[in-house]
Amino acid sequence: MIGRIAGRIEYKADDHVLIDVRGVGYVVFCSDRVLAGLGGPGEAAALFTDLLVREDILQLFGFPSLVEKEWHRLLMSVQGVGAKASLAILGALGPDGVSRAIALGDWTAIKAAKGIGPKTAQRVVNELKDKAPVVMAMGAAAGAGGSGAAPGPEVLEDLPGEAPAPRPAPPPAAADAGRTAQAEALSALANLGYGPGEAASAVAEAAHADPEAGTSGLIRAALKLLAPK
Repeated sequence: MIGRIAGRIEYKADDHVLIDVRGVGYVVFCSDRVLAGLGGPGEAAALFTDLLVREDILQLFGFPSLVEKEWHRLLMSVQGVGAKASLAILGALGPDGVSRAIALGDWTAIKAAKGIGPKTAQRVVNELKDKAPVVMAMGAAAGAGGSGAAPGPEVLEDLPGEAPAPRPAPPPAAADAGRTAQAEALSALANLGYGPGEAASAVAEAAHADPEAGTSGLIRAALKLLAPK
């Protein structure tokens, strides 16, 4: 599995980019929004990738952050949503917009993506509403740590001959982990448009009810508390 590609852009097309990695060219399909954010030929580019394997074809899809890649994988788990539809949704809304639409049950926002009908949009919201907090927590953690974009020097993961990815840092102490989880939950709720006061109250109540809850658990519980009665 090719998890990340970093190299030089050879050319950009309407729906894909060719990235040269030390003499090997990789065709990577991207949303309109991601393509617009990439540089031109000769410029450096780094994308997290997801490999789609079919009987007759292999396709790489590229994303500027792990959060967006995980949204792509989640969206494709919904019946009737293929890679093209997933890129259309992410291209129209971005990862934060998808998080907001699903958390708030706003299927009309999903329907605004090209080629997405009302039934598919409703299915996306209904099937992913319980899974969304996990990806939202990833986004909040990336925001708390800086950028969600590909960090560090040029690295090509999962290809032979390359240095292994660095090991994750050891987990913080329980008290620090709890504070971090609450901060990340607050960040995620703020991205959804909730005011600081109501978000803090909901997160505090959720943390009091379950002191051991992680970020995704706090987000899920807080959203239930904030849902219209």
